[in-house]
Amino acid sequence: MRNSIGTSETSMNGTSLDGALLKVENLRIAFRTDEGQIQAVDGVDLTAQTGRTLGIVGESGSGKSVSTHAIMRLLPGTAVIHPDSSIQFRRKDGTVVEITQLAPTGREMRAIRGGEIAMIFQEPMATFSPVYTIGNHIMEAILAHEEVSKQEARERAIHLLDRVGIANPSRRVDQYPFELSGGMRQRAMIAVALSANPSLLIADEPTTALDVTIQAQILALMRELQEEMGMAILFITHDLGVISQIAHDVVVMYLGQIMERGTVREVIKEAKHPYTQNLLQAIPRLESLGQRLHAIGGRIPSPMERPPGCPFHTRCPQAMPGVCDKAFPETTHFSPTHEVNCFLYEGS
Repeated sequence: MRNSIGTSETSMNGTSLDGALLKVENLRIAFRTDEGQIQAVDGVDLTAQTGRTLGIVGESGSGKSVSTHAIMRLLPGTAVIHPDSSIQFRRKDGTVVEITQLAPTGREMRAIRGGEIAMIFQEPMATFSPVYTIGNHIMEAILAHEEVSKQEARERAIHLLDRVGIANPSRRVDQYPFELSGGMRQRAMIAVALSANPSLLIADEPTTALDVTIQAQILALMRELQEEMGMAILFITHDLGVISQIAHDVVVMYLGQIMERGTVREVIKEAKHPYTQNLLQAIPRLESLGQRLHAIGGRIPSPMERPPGCPFHTRCPQAMPGVCDKAFPETTHFSPTHEVNCFLYEGS
């Protein structure tokens, strides 16, 4: 088994973190069903750097959340992670662990989950227990990872609520989730995630259920907290407009595979893959008021009926018959940081 390894940052499979906080390589995840295994993620590579935000973009069903839930080992029992998959994480003490080889309910994984890798979920009301106060949730997270008294944990909880911009935190700490507005609940969720000062924060569409004003406030808060605490952030969304405000680097996913990756400027300003270009065209713009919104034609195929070749060819306006439907395209590099998997650029 590959468990904790020393500060050499080299695992038994020969790969290296190369200074990164997290490195995901060849991640392949399937789910067992009565009809057989369904491939949800197929060969995904991700890297998270301290102090930087990696945006993961794609429509529903593209494998964004499944990939990050694998990092937290929060996948259901029907999930199968391929043996060749690797998720390496550098802990606070400098040692590197191969997360795929840790038991999901084991002591080491429980210490990492919440203590060193935290997650902000999309809908706090589905995460918070309605019978516990906001303070109880934060205190529980603190007490699970640190040896402090309940009074110290309560004081920390009040400080965290204040830090995430909740007014009158000494009163709010004793309120229940249903007594807070949607924006305040999301801030409280961020407070829970930050309770143990994590190295990596995974934000799973944290602004989707919020109006644009509160969304802007939450994004500004996350940028400020990242600068203050030096965290790495994985930010999951379907909205490239949000990504342009929060991320340093971007990965575009479709049906469990990566279509394009690069810096946020490269992906937003110089998008190469037709799927990325369609996502950008779907963003509402002020100059387009009164016009019909652009929509990507067709629907994302079911994972049970994955199309051969490039998975986007069934919806791609530039698909080449006999080419795009035969094999997955090789990676084409446009810069050291910008790459795309598309037959339109092979040989260029």
